[in-house]
Amino acid sequence: MAAGMTGKTSAGREKKRPAGSESAAAHPGQAAAPQVVISAGLMKIFGVGTLIIGDSGVGKSESSLELIARGHKFVSDDVVEIFRDEKGQLHGRSPRLTRNFMEIRGLGIINIREIFGAGAILEETPVDLVIRLKRWNKKMEIDRLGLKFPEDFQLAGMRVPQLHIPVAPGRNIATLIEVACRVFVLRKKGYEAAQDIVRRLDRKLARKNEQSS
Repeated sequence: MAAGMTGKTSAGREKKRPAGSESAAAHPGQAAAPQVVISAGLMKIFGVGTLIIGDSGVGKSESSLELIARGHKFVSDDVVEIFRDEKGQLHGRSPRLTRNFMEIRGLGIINIREIFGAGAILEETPVDLVIRLKRWNKKMEIDRLGLKFPEDFQLAGMRVPQLHIPVAPGRNIATLIEVACRVFVLRKKGYEAAQDIVRRLDRKLARKNEQSS
């Protein structure tokens, strides 16, 4: 976003922020409490509070904009304040100055509330999942079967599940983020597609062995 709003210069360069920097600032009317400020976007997708991180220019804001157009809830773009509620659950919100605003390359700063309406906005959400957008390269190691999540993301002294999504021309990142959130919900319910297909293959091989014996 513009200089003086989210820490980017007028040329669009992002200022360095320590990911774990603590702040005692609180919104008016709330008791002051330590919080972490992180460079990321925050959405609520299928009920999952999703922190979207990645290198500058990888497409975080553009993907979030498409997700908003699909009916998902927008919390913050570029900068997210992370704090714990009274139960110790991590929550995220937008800094008050930049709430409702998003920067899109080629369009500049847009107001999500004015474009999509108040129903597209959430003031805050629990942080359930981290999705890291990574530029695709041929040397990148990828778990093609999805047998395990990447290592948890460390945030404000807590561990948050994360998924990595390689970004390359032709990939619909918004759709992949939606599916990642669905995968996360199913895993919480105990279903994993990779394990399901492995079990099916094991059963098929067992039947073949029985028939050949």
